[in-house]
Amino acid sequence: MLWKHRDTGALENKIVHFMGEKYACTGIFNVNDTLNHQLWMGSNEAGFSIMNTASYNVNAGVEWKKQRDQEGLFMKKALGQCATVDEFETFLKSQSGKWGVEANFGVIDAKGGAAYFETGFYNYVKYDANDKIAAPEGYLIRTNFSFSGEPEDGQGYIRYAETADLFRREMLKGGLSVEFILKKATRNMHHGLMKRDIWDTYFPEDFQDEYMVSLQDYVVRYWSASVLIVEGVKPHENPEATTLWTVIGFPLTCVVTPVWVGGGKELPATIQSTDGGNPPLVDWSLKLKEYCFPYEKGNGEAYINTAPLKNQQNTGFLQNLIPREDAIILKARTLQEQFYKKGVNQKDIKYFNTWLDGYIRSLYESSIEQLGHP
Repeated sequence: MLWKHRDTGALENKIVHFMGEKYACTGIFNVNDTLNHQLWMGSNEAGFSIMNTASYNVNAGVEWKKQRDQEGLFMKKALGQCATVDEFETFLKSQSGKWGVEANFGVIDAKGGAAYFETGFYNYVKYDANDKIAAPEGYLIRTNFSFSGEPEDGQGYIRYAETADLFRREMLKGGLSVEFILKKATRNMHHGLMKRDIWDTYFPEDFQDEYMVSLQDYVVRYWSASVLIVEGVKPHENPEATTLWTVIGFPLTCVVTPVWVGGGKELPATIQSTDGGNPPLVDWSLKLKEYCFPYEKGNGEAYINTAPLKNQQNTGFLQNLIPREDAIILKARTLQEQFYKKGVNQKDIKYFNTWLDGYIRSLYESSIEQLGHP
């Protein structure tokens, strides 16, 4: 599996299927990137997947006079021509000194490969998830710092500590899963330093019982724009059955939408951008998000109102909206098992997407109609 919780100023994201240099790909782009130049996470038909976390200490003291912030361009090119982790490393070596990148690139493939490449302007350091020394528990976690970089220059240490602890405790229960990452890790409201969960501080009486909490150094933040969990295949399974569990809106107000690269351009309408506009699911998610961040002046984005999410009257988004994504997961799992055995069937995907669009639209339209607009 490959997980990316994306924080960015570009809060409007979309899903796009495109043809790369060698492989067909599906991934997440910014809505305002109408020509789809910069990919931020995705998978291809060979089962290779990629994402990145910005690193603020990998290039410490290194001079660079060319263009920076080229991670999106780099990942789109890599996804279009790499089939394995080894091929990505070969590609990475050939591109040394050509890109203005400062990132931890996470990659997996259909052959069991999984690694992080802490990459700077001129070099990189590889951490292999199959290496018992680098990853004794079989997984790797990165936030906004590189283990190979200068410790004092990195960011995200508190969020890293919280997620590492959460994963460690889950492993004691038997292992990681998509459901755990989706419901517990990417929507985690427990603070890694204070060791306190937001839900333990005060439980609002109802939707109107405003209770403001600072979101400093939580996994979920105002700038949390989208999430991707890639669930890969085993070596004997069809790589086109690689499942992209996408959350293209604010994680606390957006349900998951599964897609498959093998489905090609047969994507749910609710997660696609038409004529440069936001996908419907993004608009619905952002409308609900406004209730959670009622203060626009000053540093209002740093404080969340928890009453619209959870309250004693059980009218919160996390109590009513998010649990209903279980139906989406269950239906997608049934398809997934078929695809593993027989390959991807586009007719089945089309039928699923028609159901999914209707289900999600009904879910959000009824929620918004009941609440009105702030």
